[in-house]
Amino acid sequence: MESAAKSFSIGSSRLLALAQQLRVYKPPLSSPLDEAEESTRKLISRVGFQESVSPVKKASVLICLFEGDDGDLRVILTKRSSTLSTHSGLYFLPFLNLVLLSLIEILTTYIFGCNDVSGTFKGEVSLPGGKAEEHDKDAGVTATREAEEEIGLDHSLVDVVAFLEPFMSQHRLRVIPVVGILWDKKAFNPTPSPAEVEAVFDAPLEMFLKDENRRSEDIEWMGGKHLIHFFDYKTGDKDYVIWGLTARILIRAASVVYQRPPAFIEGIPNFKYSRMVDKHIFPHM
Repeated sequence: MESAAKSFSIGSSRLLALAQQLRVYKPPLSSPLDEAEESTRKLISRVGFQESVSPVKKASVLICLFEGDDGDLRVILTKRSSTLSTHSGLYFLPFLNLVLLSLIEILTTYIFGCNDVSGTFKGEVSLPGGKAEEHDKDAGVTATREAEEEIGLDHSLVDVVAFLEPFMSQHRLRVIPVVGILWDKKAFNPTPSPAEVEAVFDAPLEMFLKDENRRSEDIEWMGGKHLIHFFDYKTGDKDYVIWGLTARILIRAASVVYQRPPAFIEGIPNFKYSRMVDKHIFPHM
């Protein structure tokens, strides 16, 4: 209630209306990720490692919105540190499990792009966020805690107003986007963690619905085509490319906030993993 009370004294009428709109938002009962997880389970079962492959873990990212000087809605983004070490957890798995998980990662990489909330990809743009911890009450706690650790955004400054449908990252993380409102932008002084974040910047949310500064690539993979979006953004003397999972999440967030679809073909992924694997990986089985 404290953040809600603070909003009436600091927030603009536009932010107040947005908060009211998002608080009643309900994500779809089913999403492409549900089909992805079912197809992944079938793939694991088909190969025969159902009991030895670790389950999907949870993660959250924070879509932190605030009102810019020109009255536009803006979202806080980060550029991951160029000194991040690569993910090492897979190297301790038995060889055949490693092969299986590598196959799954290849499939999800070509659908979503490489960036990942686990911070394993150097120098890429991402939303603040990370893996859930056992004591986290919900995805909102995870997202705001990680944002505070990564960029110094005090959790008390963020009013969590909505949860979007989950997405799958390359490393089989079930990622829940959390929409939060930063009522007082001046109260936030970015202090990025050098080990994780190289830069903190913001971009207009509506950009992810427009065809300007956007390019895409059609990737053919295992008999299907997958559309990957890239958004080029320049602020000051810095150039950034927002793509992959981060771009897909922001396209969805902008669609929900502005209540309209993007001005381009979004290209929702087709998750028929088991069918693709039957045709291209195990054609004689």
